[in-house]
Amino acid sequence: MAGTTVDHLTETYRAHYRSLLGLAALLLDDTASCEDVVQEAFIRVHSARRRVRDKEKTLAYLRQTVVNLSRSALRRRILGLKLLSKPMPDMASAEEGAYDQLERDALIKAMKGLQRRQREVLVLRYFADMTEAQVAKTLGISLGSVKAYGSRGIAALRVAMGATA
Repeated sequence: MAGTTVDHLTETYRAHYRSLLGLAALLLDDTASCEDVVQEAFIRVHSARRRVRDKEKTLAYLRQTVVNLSRSALRRRILGLKLLSKPMPDMASAEEGAYDQLERDALIKAMKGLQRRQREVLVLRYFADMTEAQVAKTLGISLGSVKAYGSRGIAALRVAMGATA
């Protein structure tokens, strides 16, 4: 039968558990993680014990697995810290949200007070993010008309919303 036997692996693990734990402790910073890594190393080597053809290399396989698992644990921690250290997006306060809603309501009311063509041009131009040429084509009017309706519409909105030019 090729590979390390379960008995030999278990004996090696028991005999070297403390040194494997010490190795993990040098790489990681908390005891619980070290114990987890050493136990996971035993499980992984146990699953792959047939590949350990020389019994004398069982301890080397366990040590290498502890090192690899410790590296993986550190990478996960570093990634987690990078993700946590990103600043949280600015959240609007309740007052800002209420003020924004009032502004939106005022804008909608002012938009309803515009001439139909002015409203259409402004909605297509600024809310649908179309170019002036696209607006002209969509509405079937000239580019000059789009510019005129847009200019007059913005002027009317400034007056309706109490802004100065």
